[in-house]
Amino acid sequence: MGQRRPRLAKPTLDKDLEKLSSVEEAARQTSRRLAAPGTALLFIVLVAIFAASYVTGKPGAVVVIAASGIAAYMAMNIGANDVTNNIGAAVGARAMSMAFGLGLAAVFEVAGAVIAGRGVANTVANNIMQGSMIASPEILIWAMMAALLSAAILINVATWFGAPVSTTHSIVGGVMGAGIAAAGLSAINWGTVAGITASWVFLPILGAVIAAALLFLIKETIIYQEDKIASAKKWVPVLIGLMTGAFAGFLSLIGLGQLVHVSVPVATLIAVATGLAAWRLLIPVIARQAEGLENRNQSLRKLFRVPLVFSAALMSFAHGANDVSNAIGPLAAIVAAAQRGVTGSVHVPLWELVIGGLGISLGLLLFGPKLVRLVGTEITRLNPMRAYCVSLSTALTVIIASWIGLPVSSTHIAVGAVFGVGFFREWYTRYSRRRLDYIRMRSGKELDMTEPFERNDEELKRRFLVRRSHLLTIVAAWVITLPAAATLAAMLATAMFALFI
Repeated sequence: MGQRRPRLAKPTLDKDLEKLSSVEEAARQTSRRLAAPGTALLFIVLVAIFAASYVTGKPGAVVVIAASGIAAYMAMNIGANDVTNNIGAAVGARAMSMAFGLGLAAVFEVAGAVIAGRGVANTVANNIMQGSMIASPEILIWAMMAALLSAAILINVATWFGAPVSTTHSIVGGVMGAGIAAAGLSAINWGTVAGITASWVFLPILGAVIAAALLFLIKETIIYQEDKIASAKKWVPVLIGLMTGAFAGFLSLIGLGQLVHVSVPVATLIAVATGLAAWRLLIPVIARQAEGLENRNQSLRKLFRVPLVFSAALMSFAHGANDVSNAIGPLAAIVAAAQRGVTGSVHVPLWELVIGGLGISLGLLLFGPKLVRLVGTEITRLNPMRAYCVSLSTALTVIIASWIGLPVSSTHIAVGAVFGVGFFREWYTRYSRRRLDYIRMRSGKELDMTEPFERNDEELKRRFLVRRSHLLTIVAAWVITLPAAATLAAMLATAMFALFI
C-alpha cells in the first residue's frame, strides 16, 4: 500500500485565515487613516488649478498659485479646529447627529464666507500690518506667506492634540510676527491690534453673559412653570423670531449691502419685520409640535430641536463671514502685491472667498468630529435648551463683530458661552427662589429658603456643573497661541527673505 499524504491540520488553516483577516483589517484601517489626508491634498491641488485659471498670464502667477494652496491648507485647519464651535453644542445636546451637523455647517460656512466675508478679510489684509511701511512688494509677499504658513501649522498641531485654539489669534499673531521681521515694530498698526486684543477679552465675557441671560429667560418663563408646554408654545416662537430677526438684519447690512446701500435704520426695520413675521408664522407650527406632549422637561427638548438647528445654521453663517478672513486676508494681500505691486489697501475678490469657504467646510468634514465632542460634551452637560443659548449667544456676538469688521475669535466666544451656561446653572441651582418653589410644589415639602448653603462642602463640589480643568487648559492654549504664532512666523519670514529676496 502507498504512503498516505499528510493532511493539513484544521487548526493550522484557521490560524492562517485569522492572519489573513487581520492583514485585511489592518489594510482597511490604514486606508481610512489615509483617506482624509489624501482628500485634503487633492483639494489643495484643485485649489491651485482653480487659482491658476484666474492668474495665469498675469504677473506673479506662480507665487499666487502657491499662496492659494497654502490658504486652502489654512482654511481646512480652520474648519477642523474652529467650526466645531458651531455644532458642538447641538451635537452634544443630541439635537442633531454628527453627520447632519457637519453637513449643515459646511453649507452655511460657504454661504457666510462668500456673501459676507469681505469686510473682516479686508481688516486682516490691510489694517494689521502697515503695507506702506514695507520696503517692497516682494517683502510683503513673503511676510504674508510666512504668516499664513505659521498659523496653519500651529492650528494643525493644536487640532492633532485636541486643543480648541483660536484661529484668529493664530493669524493675527502670524501677521504681527512676519511684519516685525519684515520692517520692525513700526510695521504693525498697534491701534488696530489693541482693538482686536481688547475684543478677545470682552467678547467671550459678552457671549457668556448673553448665553446666561437667555438660559435665565428660558428657566423663568418655561422650565419652572407649572404648565411647561403652554409656556413653551408662547415663548419658543419668540426666541425663534429673535434669532431670525438678528440674522435678517445682519444679512441685509453685510450681504445685501454689497449690492445696494443699506442704512442701519433700514436694516433694523428689516430685522424687526422679519423677526415679527417669523414669530407669527411659527406660533401654529410650535403648537402642532406640542400636541400630545407630556408636561415635563423631556418634552421641551423636542420643541427646542428646531430652534437649535436654526441657531447652529446661523452660527455657521456668522463664522464663515468672520473667520474666512483668517485664510483669505493674507492671500488677498499677496495677490495685490504680486499682480499690481500694491502694498497698501487691497480688495478681496470673490474667487478668494470661495477658496476660503470651501476649505473651511472640507476641513470640518474631514477632521472636525474630535473637537466637536470636546466642546459639546466635555465642558458641561448640554441639553437642547442650553445648547440653543450657547449657539444663539455666539452667533449674535460674532454677527456684531463681523458687522464692524472686527476679526474675533469664535472659539473664545463659543467656549465662553458654554462656560457661562455652566456657571449660571451652578448659581441658579443654589440661589433661585423660583426653582426651589417649583421643587417644593412638585414634592409637597417645605424648603428652608433662608440658608442657601445648607449642603455640606463635599455635596457642593459634587454639584459643580463645569469642569474647571478644561477651563484652565483652554485658557492656557489661548494665551500661548498668539506669541507662538508670532515667533514661528518671524522665523519663517526671516528664512524666506534669505532664500527668495
